[in-house]
Amino acid sequence: MAIVVELDLQLARRGLSVGEFAEAVGITPANIAVLKNGRAKAVRFTTLDAICRTLGCQPGDVLRWVPDEGTDEGRSPDSR
Repeated sequence: MAIVVELDLQLARRGLSVGEFAEAVGITPANIAVLKNGRAKAVRFTTLDAICRTLGCQPGDVLRWVPDEGTDEGRSPDSR
């Protein structure tokens, strides 16, 4: 299972730099980089709330689940 963070896409759509975004969200640019590069192990709901508030979006606009290749995780229970 992989959770993909699509902050680059959202920032580009809004013309925001990482520094501007980090300041608006209230976290460091280094922590934004950890999120963007897929190295984060967790995201606090308060941080996710601030991200969505700043971008004017839903969590699903920032986070996307991608099933692992070679597994049946992406299929519905009815198709197993």
